[in-house]
Amino acid sequence: MKKNIVFFFLMISVFGFSQKSNINLDKIKKEIQNQESIYFYEKMVYKFQGLPKSIDSLEAIHLYYGRNFINKTISTNDKAFKDLLEAFKLEKYDETAAKAKDLLFTDPTNLDLLMVMLQCYDRQKDIKNFSHYYGQFQILTRAMLDSGDGKSEKSAYLVNSVGDEYILINVIQIPREATRSSKPAKGGMFDIWENNNKKTYIKVIYNDF
Repeated sequence: MKKNIVFFFLMISVFGFSQKSNINLDKIKKEIQNQESIYFYEKMVYKFQGLPKSIDSLEAIHLYYGRNFINKTISTNDKAFKDLLEAFKLEKYDETAAKAKDLLFTDPTNLDLLMVMLQCYDRQKDIKNFSHYYGQFQILTRAMLDSGDGKSEKSAYLVNSVGDEYILINVIQIPREATRSSKPAKGGMFDIWENNNKKTYIKVIYNDF
């Protein structure tokens, strides 16, 4: 596989996802922490890791936005993540994938980690593992895409982080030459991407939960 195959897969993630949902973060927080709920986080993660194709759109939303409320997440600023990137730069793909897998046990819905996994298996031409992690990646991008249509502040796409925002703009193919402006919003920040008089609104969650 060529390097750009990864981005081809990212772009086709957009197809087939049309149902838009009102994201209620308070409700999601309660449901993923309730052991009796069908959206209990640990229960969904088990299904997400083992049978990702069985995850429906509402489960995808709870998995993606529920990450805001889990006890431990991996940041791109963490030493462990930086070590992983260093191994990747040195083309130590087996080592990189092993490190990423360990971190995914702690933070299974981390899109940055999943992107690294996809890049590793792409470089190794490992279609089986690539397909598995692509399925997980697709579930989480589906949640972002289902959060809005990006046509206005009211219907802005909702993302957990700036890093996820840049993954999303690749998926929906916002041109590199697009300009970005920002404005404060309740619970986050709006980024408005504009190209050829077309605006795309993305809200980055900044709430301190």
